Amino acid sequence: MRTVLKRPLPAAIAIAAAAQLLFAWRLTTPHKLVFDEVHYVPAARTLASLAGPVNIEHPLLGKTIIALGILLFGEGPLGWRFFSSVAGTAVVIGVFAILWVTFGRLRPAVIGSLLAILNFTIFVQARIAMLDGFMAAFVVGAVAMLVWSMRGTGAQVGRRWLAGSVLLGLAVGTKWTAAPYVAFAAVAYVLLRRDRADRWPGLRPTPALAILGLASVGTYLATFAPAFFYATEPMTLAKLIPYQLDIYHQQTQVLPPHTYQSAWYSWPLDLRPIWYLYEPVDGAQRGILMLGNPVVIWGGLVAVLACLWGWARHRSTGLGAIAWIWIASVAMWAIIPKSLGFFYYYYLSSIWLAIAIAAALDRFGRGRLRYLDEAAVTLAAMLFVHFYPILAATALPGPSAFQRWMWLSTWP
Repeated sequence: MRTVLKRPLPAAIAIAAAAQLLFAWRLTTPHKLVFDEVHYVPAARTLASLAGPVNIEHPLLGKTIIALGILLFGEGPLGWRFFSSVAGTAVVIGVFAILWVTFGRLRPAVIGSLLAILNFTIFVQARIAMLDGFMAAFVVGAVAMLVWSMRGTGAQVGRRWLAGSVLLGLAVGTKWTAAPYVAFAAVAYVLLRRDRADRWPGLRPTPALAILGLASVGTYLATFAPAFFYATEPMTLAKLIPYQLDIYHQQTQVLPPHTYQSAWYSWPLDLRPIWYLYEPVDGAQRGILMLGNPVVIWGGLVAVLACLWGWARHRSTGLGAIAWIWIASVAMWAIIPKSLGFFYYYYLSSIWLAIAIAAALDRFGRGRLRYLDEAAVTLAAMLFVHFYPILAATALPGPSAFQRWMWLSTWP
């Protein structure tokens, strides 16, 4: 791998094709709505008919994308989930792009994207019609574009920065939990440019922050366009801003306790995964467990520490940025006013862990450790194969079959 792979595009295309095939294989199983699909698919159906407001807890874009899938592929599991699989592939390629642009080497980009494919969280979210998959695809794409803009010249810098800002607006238009990433982008720009003025050449702080704010907010508001055409209670410009308060009140309402709730500080340890499905369906007992691949979830914590060490000891800006985006992605949940937390909120953070592992192994994988990245991918692949039956809703022997995969007493 060190000497054969030289160019990023063929590798990226091959990885994208492999990811899409994996995510789309048996995508229509099960044929019933799974977990939060019971909220978002009916909302998408209503949105497709422009009947009126529904599921106002979240903005429209994610449900609009699901609705587009239904219009293109029909009312059924393929229509519900097709674009989720595309979003999963976009996440994988976003990971590849971030690592390639940050380090300029193909090996960490390939390693990171393979770990992303093999991370159970990405696989599961790529096969269910939920908002988080779309939100994550936009955020990861935005980060890749903003980092790429740092490497640009002339007009490239502004165009790429604008594109990244628009993607952040689309992410927030899918789910509000992407909003902190707009602030993260602003802070990263200020700190990184202060450290080295040649980053984002020609894009000075005032226009950069203005573009980020105006483009992200403007794009976010534009995602409400379908609501202006509702048959009942159509949106108007006068209602648009007050409507955001309605969303806020829905987001912050106090909810009753839930079987699968968990505290944000427990998510990095993978202590409380969630059964999206575990019941007889399509003629067999089947299960879908939202769980992290231990190699990525637990190994990623070591990688974050290694990245912090590389940043502090060797002044590696790339390693430091990767570590801090993971830290910020977890810490923000201590502030977000949610009455309940669930492991799937950790989805974006689990994506940054794949990047952290690839970056740390690229920096420190020398001498006897030079093949540790390949070992990590191999072990992650072995665990993926082992857990695949309860990730992909394959037929299980019976109701007690799940016990084979329950490593910890806290796993359901």
